[in-house]
Amino acid sequence: MDHQGQLRRAALALGIPDDEVSRFIQHLRLSIRLSGGSGGVPVGQFGGLPRLPVGMDWPSDGVSPLPFIFSVDCAALPRVDGFGLPADGSLLFFLNHEQAAATGERRCGRVVYVPAGTDTEVATGSTDDAFVGKQYDIVATLRAEFPDWFGADDEDEEDEDEDDLSPFQQQLARDLERDLPHLDELCALANDLWPPDNGYASAYIGGYADEEVIKSFAEQTLAWREKTGEIVIPVAKWYSHVEKETHRLTSEWVSLAHFPVDNELYYRSDGSFVIRHDDLAAGRLDEALSVAELIP
Repeated sequence: MDHQGQLRRAALALGIPDDEVSRFIQHLRLSIRLSGGSGGVPVGQFGGLPRLPVGMDWPSDGVSPLPFIFSVDCAALPRVDGFGLPADGSLLFFLNHEQAAATGERRCGRVVYVPAGTDTEVATGSTDDAFVGKQYDIVATLRAEFPDWFGADDEDEEDEDEDDLSPFQQQLARDLERDLPHLDELCALANDLWPPDNGYASAYIGGYADEEVIKSFAEQTLAWREKTGEIVIPVAKWYSHVEKETHRLTSEWVSLAHFPVDNELYYRSDGSFVIRHDDLAAGRLDEALSVAELIP
């Protein structure tokens, strides 16, 4: 479906100028919300035993098997503008979130792409509860996402949120309001077409990558450029450079998957995979990076 066209037609019907709609669309991303339940057509499986290509070993970190999180049938997922998922085949996500959070090592997570038509079988390499969660089908809906600095819908929330923004982000927000006089109407329209969360979600595919993840990439990029002598950043300006680099990298990276992970020892436990747009479009899914966060 042409989601951008759907939004554009609805906005034009409200009298919003076409060029303003185009600028707004540059910031809008749709994520695919995956959740359990009896309604809708199943698009994948959460937990249980995965179906792997015949003869393929259970993915591991080189020492131990990686817990299986979920799988999706790409052909059954809604297509999203600008999000280059494979048109068919299956994606399977494996992640040891505790090791990923503790070490940050890439080997702690893996995305397996199984092309359509591949002979598969139910994997039998691991039946431990730590690696096989409760199995249930998942269905898909779409959700509108905006950058963190977009602000809130009403003035009171907007003032409160602006206090949490850095000067750089506040300037981005002011520029946005100047360029998009109908910003509130456009945000409301997008949320009407693709509503925010309602209830528990098992996972999200697509949308904006977590800002803290992209920020860490920005810090690594700038540190490397300094080390090689390409740039010199005064200590007092380090944070502002990181913010600008984070903003730039946000357009290059996308969230491939983001999901909560059950862990009784932590208040919050999340896992995710991020990937560059060009790697995803080229089918280089092995370039996806796994990230995990544990909050006591």
